[in-house]
Amino acid sequence: MQHAHAQQVSRKNIRRAVFASTLGTIIEWYDYGLYAAASGLIINKLFFPQLSQLAGVLAAFATFAVGFVIRPVGGIVISHIGDKYGRKPALVFCVTIMGAATVGLGLLPTYQQVGMLAPALLVLLRLMQGFGAGAELAGAITLIAEYTPPSRRAFFTSIPNAATNFGVLIAITTFLVISSVPENILYSWAWRVPFLISLVLFGVAIYIRSKLDETPEYIAAMEKASERARKEKVPVAELFRNSRREVLCGFLAMGGHQALSYVLNTFALSYMTNTLGMAKSDSLIALIIALAFSLLCAPVGGMLADRYGSGNVFAAGALIALSLVWPLFHMIDSKDVVLATIAMSAVYGISWGCTCGAQGSFLSNLFPTQYRFSGIAMCRELSGAIIGGPTPFIATALVAYANGKPTGVMLFLAVFCLLTLIAALWGKRLSRHQDEQQVLRESGSTA
Repeated sequence: MQHAHAQQVSRKNIRRAVFASTLGTIIEWYDYGLYAAASGLIINKLFFPQLSQLAGVLAAFATFAVGFVIRPVGGIVISHIGDKYGRKPALVFCVTIMGAATVGLGLLPTYQQVGMLAPALLVLLRLMQGFGAGAELAGAITLIAEYTPPSRRAFFTSIPNAATNFGVLIAITTFLVISSVPENILYSWAWRVPFLISLVLFGVAIYIRSKLDETPEYIAAMEKASERARKEKVPVAELFRNSRREVLCGFLAMGGHQALSYVLNTFALSYMTNTLGMAKSDSLIALIIALAFSLLCAPVGGMLADRYGSGNVFAAGALIALSLVWPLFHMIDSKDVVLATIAMSAVYGISWGCTCGAQGSFLSNLFPTQYRFSGIAMCRELSGAIIGGPTPFIATALVAYANGKPTGVMLFLAVFCLLTLIAALWGKRLSRHQDEQQVLRESGSTA
């Protein structure tokens, strides 16, 4: 009876939960996409003008990576709140601190105005932004996973995952419009506008999340736990005491996904414009089209994961990425905007669509309710800090070392895609994923 009631509550609130979670995720990745685009194209000139072209780009990508270094810390703190006190307060806190940091970036003085204080403040705000973002998507996935039935979990959790690219798409499009103004206006004040307009978006997100109900699955878990257990519980400690294998599996599974994402949405812009000499507008348009294509494919990946298993679809995405690494760079190196767009769209749509669509269900199924938020946050954010964030910096350095050739980047991507493939197949054998296989069999028998 209690399970049926939870399902009824879930059906009643699912749209609100998906919308509130997805909106916050869009805003998070709007901020990161905006900074990613700016890192490769203008941050070096605004905050590191004393450095050479290459050194300035590397310094800008280093500040991009800094935001990821702090994310696991934010993930630990905020997911602790989410597992101990509820999903709702954690998600409101995430979006509030991210909003303050993003608006701060739009108000930041440049190197010409305050000298070395400018890059120091830039790093401080990136740390603040990364701290708030450390549990944002993990919280969104957890919230939706706990509202939806297991047989539809992959599809519904694929929506906020796909929303990451929608946020980046909005950011890149906004940056394309802003960058079309004369350079003197762009570098004097226009670059600030995309950061400042996010203030309205954050206000809406905070309001909507404040109206959310707690997830029925979390309420049931807290009612089942004794009062003493609730007071003494340290979710992260429980996570690393009971689920070390699952954390390692999730971390490795996210590796190829993270590396591929930041090669495509961050490094590729700089590579096409600074290394290959393609027009800035051509590079941005190629990425915008690829991002738009990925939005269509991620929910399809989620539906496939619900039908065939999240581990199988996650593994398929990694295998496809592995096979497309060489064609991707071969077509980009042609300097033909049509070929570059096709290559990026294929990789983003097919490979990323599979790993993105399966990811939410795959990670959710690794951990029990009492520390699921912490588990997903650790897998995502440790992978982001160690692999995702440094990827644009490492890729730029590898290309510079190889005199403009992308061979090192291709090997870098291939290694992490292979690790993701192995981890996805390993994850299928872990205990909670056996429950997923039972759900698949039951849904197949009733179809």
